[in-house]
Amino acid sequence: MQSDSVVISYKGAASDKLMDSLINMAQAKLTAVEHKKNIKKKLVTVLVEILQNVQNHANQHQISSEAREIDSIVFIIAKNADSYSLMAGNFVNATEVQKLKVRIDEVNGMSREEIKSKYLEILENGEISDKGGAGLGIVEIARKAGSKLDYEFSSHSDTLSFFSLMVNISAT
Repeated sequence: MQSDSVVISYKGAASDKLMDSLINMAQAKLTAVEHKKNIKKKLVTVLVEILQNVQNHANQHQISSEAREIDSIVFIIAKNADSYSLMAGNFVNATEVQKLKVRIDEVNGMSREEIKSKYLEILENGEISDKGGAGLGIVEIARKAGSKLDYEFSSHSDTLSFFSLMVNISAT
């Protein structure tokens, strides 16, 4: 992202009020840099999904006292000549890592048509999880972005990993 122009970034604790503020600030900044309504709408939709996922996962695990001293989330939107990069990161329980990897790899292996079908299937049959969602987040991000999702897990301790997700969205 060094050659990209950062539109907005945040590193710190997560809360409902903060997520709303980040979304509002990002919308305002995107209005200033992106004049195509369809691109701006796509960016905001992906932004909301990513931040909801970050907040859900950041708030659902027991963070050790050591990890509380570390900023719990990071979020960046950057723009280059022909695309935007959205990157978010947060701590997740180590027990969630394999499940997230399988889910993202499954979605990354699907065609656009398969992603759309999966999205509709989840809408019809999805059950609300203990995190408050129906499992749409990753599918919706891939569906709107139209690109593969890049991710990484960095082990922090035996029970905690830092999850980074990067999404590229074409600006053309």
